[in-house]
Amino acid sequence: MRRLPAVVAAVLTAVFATLLSAPAAQAADWPVVGGGSSGPRVTAVQHLLTAHGHGTTADGDFGPATTAKVEEFQSARGLTADGYVGPATWPELVVTVSGGSDGSAVKAAQVLLNAHGHGLAVDGDFGPGTDAATRDFQDAEGLSVDGIIGPDTWRALVSGGGSGGSDEKLTHSQAASMFTSAGIPWSSSGNCSDRYARTCTSFDQLRRTSAEGVIALKRASGCSVHITGGTETGHASGTYSHWNGYKIDFAPYSCVSSYITGTFTYLGQRSDGAALYRAGTGDVYAREGSHWDATYHG
Repeated sequence: MRRLPAVVAAVLTAVFATLLSAPAAQAADWPVVGGGSSGPRVTAVQHLLTAHGHGTTADGDFGPATTAKVEEFQSARGLTADGYVGPATWPELVVTVSGGSDGSAVKAAQVLLNAHGHGLAVDGDFGPGTDAATRDFQDAEGLSVDGIIGPDTWRALVSGGGSGGSDEKLTHSQAASMFTSAGIPWSSSGNCSDRYARTCTSFDQLRRTSAEGVIALKRASGCSVHITGGTETGHASGTYSHWNGYKIDFAPYSCVSSYITGTFTYLGQRSDGAALYRAGTGDVYAREGSHWDATYHG
């Protein structure tokens, strides 16, 4: 009987840890899309902007016109008008839709459901076909199966691999455009971008999720982020490697370093002595000698 308090304490500690960590992980699920992005997520953003009265061509290309519309929407909602659709903007942008709904918000939902393998007509009519696809998606994602696309279902739709192509590989110019738009500079000792030269910093074949992860870090922290390594040769091999597009190195500036160590969960040290920190998204940041080594698993 004297052991009972210790057992109870352990259980309560685990429960409280789960309750405290859940909101952070959930909030981190919203992806970041902005200038240079493309694909179903962008098309959905464009339809949703139109649903809110900011008419936008739904071409799947996040160009200057879409950026301007996003900034208009953000200003109207009292948000920071930075032109990026991330964790602060998505909840304001999505619209709850269900059977009987129609219009551009339904088109956005249909585009994303199709990205997850459902062959719907993007007609803006939430009929039986869209209802069935919604329920199938909710069931597959472990959500409440009610046929209503509310915040939780929207978040699952835009965060899943099908909606943005988490495995989509970028060209150097595509990634560079995304980083430039986000105000993220990069450099290399060789002042070059050749993927096959270890003195260069290349973004060729970088996963879109990795690029979005760096942008999300900059926006969440409010700190400067300066990239020093990408997909170029010369890094350690492995599945989640630089070469395979999962890793990015950036300078250990004091602001971003303090944000990482003060916000993310400390995991201990890697075999080489690098301190490891894990974000709510599962991404891992290793403090190596001259830089941060970030691995984006998204």
